[in-house]
Amino acid sequence: MSVRLFAIPIAVLHSSVWKTTQFPSPTTKKKMWFILKIFNLQVLGLLFVGAIHCQALVNYTFVVEEAPYTRLCSTKNILTVNGQFPGPTLYVHKGETIFVDVHNKGNYNITIHWHGVKQPRNPWSDGPEYITQCPIQPGGRFRQKIIFSTEEGTLWWHAHSEWWRATVHGAIIIYPKNGTNYPFPLPHAEVPIIFGEWWKQDILKIYNETVVTGGAPNVSDAFTINGQPGDLYPCSKPDTFKLKVDHGKTYLLRLINSAVQDILFFAIAKHNVTVVGTDGSYTKPLVSNYVTISPGQTIDVLLKANKQADHYYMAAKAYSSSSAVTFDNTTTTAILQYNGNYTPSSPPSLPHLPSYNDTNASISFTNSLRSLANEKHPIHVPINITKNLFFVISINVFPCANNSCAGPNGSRLATSVNNISFVNPSIDILQAYYYHVNGVFGTRFPDFPPLLFNFTAEDLPLYLETPKHGTKVKILDYNTNVELVFQGTSLVGGNDHPMHLHGFSFYVVGSGLGNFDKDKDPLGYNLVDPPHQNTIAVPIDGWTAIRFKADNPGVWFMHCHFDRHMTWGMDMAFVVKNGKGPQQDILAPPPDMPPC
Repeated sequence: MSVRLFAIPIAVLHSSVWKTTQFPSPTTKKKMWFILKIFNLQVLGLLFVGAIHCQALVNYTFVVEEAPYTRLCSTKNILTVNGQFPGPTLYVHKGETIFVDVHNKGNYNITIHWHGVKQPRNPWSDGPEYITQCPIQPGGRFRQKIIFSTEEGTLWWHAHSEWWRATVHGAIIIYPKNGTNYPFPLPHAEVPIIFGEWWKQDILKIYNETVVTGGAPNVSDAFTINGQPGDLYPCSKPDTFKLKVDHGKTYLLRLINSAVQDILFFAIAKHNVTVVGTDGSYTKPLVSNYVTISPGQTIDVLLKANKQADHYYMAAKAYSSSSAVTFDNTTTTAILQYNGNYTPSSPPSLPHLPSYNDTNASISFTNSLRSLANEKHPIHVPINITKNLFFVISINVFPCANNSCAGPNGSRLATSVNNISFVNPSIDILQAYYYHVNGVFGTRFPDFPPLLFNFTAEDLPLYLETPKHGTKVKILDYNTNVELVFQGTSLVGGNDHPMHLHGFSFYVVGSGLGNFDKDKDPLGYNLVDPPHQNTIAVPIDGWTAIRFKADNPGVWFMHCHFDRHMTWGMDMAFVVKNGKGPQQDILAPPPDMPPC
């Protein structure tokens, strides 16, 4: 029996502590039968106690509660897990299963999503509100079973109701299976670097104003690194996050973009980083002097501390491609601090970051990612496609009576996929599907948009801006090989769209600017070593093609990870039908699903 000890210091997270009990075998049964009998009773007792102990060791407790936090010279209550911001980190090994007991001691409904965890056959614990569960109400609790399978690297968890994920989020670190190693030299230490956003106002007030007025939300007042804005903001310098390093050693930085509304550029002054993973999958080493990271995305980088001993800024700021979108144009910083005796530069050096609207820089980094794709880490890109989907993703508007809303020309801002602006049902889609409840959702989500037009033209007819409301799903047979092309549009100014698919990782086989050409563009697909991701930024006025095998039965949400776009309707869900035999069926629901 092997027992995991989870309390592992960050600097020694490369190894786990194990305890093994070996049972003796008697050589002469006649002489040893009495001793064996007593021993067997002891073993049964050990197994019973050990089983309880193992059960406890793979349990985490998440208490959702308000806690006071001071940032930018003022204090407010924020929603947290266990009073922590960012929240607690989960540590697992590839292929393990853990349980998280979520207790809602806050005053608002909540759900928790395990971003990038495929949850094979187990959509019940995936977490998106009204898609796979109804929210955990104040005073309620839900024991979520988190099944890890092929993921390895860095993922994260976050709230998936309203915009609570602004403060309710944390890292998931997935180590290689015991007996295997990283596909790169063991780093001296590993550090999560979590990017976030901070509003002086209450995030629920921001959300409610956005929903009620129909306009764009107020931009954040600061970005953060590990919960801290950094030196360039008022009242922030004493608490700036510091990463202390020894010269000559290598550090694994696990980057997570938990920002609610923004793609970010990140860099470290006078240092390159080597990308080795993204979204829980390894990549070929990519040396770069900056990183582009979308909301929802994770990127693992190696940092070699090989510069002159000093203090250097790590910095992140928004990439915002659309002139029609206001954004937080501030810069968050942390400090890379070399250990030793020296007089540091004051102030530290700032890194050179691409301009806020440098689309080429964003695309260049994203398109440079390649799967490791070697013998120990093979990839399986679907080749014989059995379902082609073409999803047009747009910013839209709905008219308001007397032009009374806060969107363009008095309209209400909206978004859509194939001209359908998603509407949450009154009970979750998974429950309705599993128990055959009629009238909750439609099953005819279109494979293609209802109208074909020049999607990225500068001037488009106004009638194209208004979509239809709907709650529709796309049904896929088990093991369908899917190619899905996302096509952006220039409607209402256009924008990038970081699209996230629950329940799967997908291969990003192609991307480009302008309109997708079904005859020419597939000729340039990368089917050899495309990156394996769960979140991909579709470029402004451009397209991205992904492929995946629909081998995970259940209901799986797909949406833009800009939360304003998700709230406005850039969402849909796939229903993957059961396959053949019980090992290809959805697992039975847990007994404590939150009531609707």
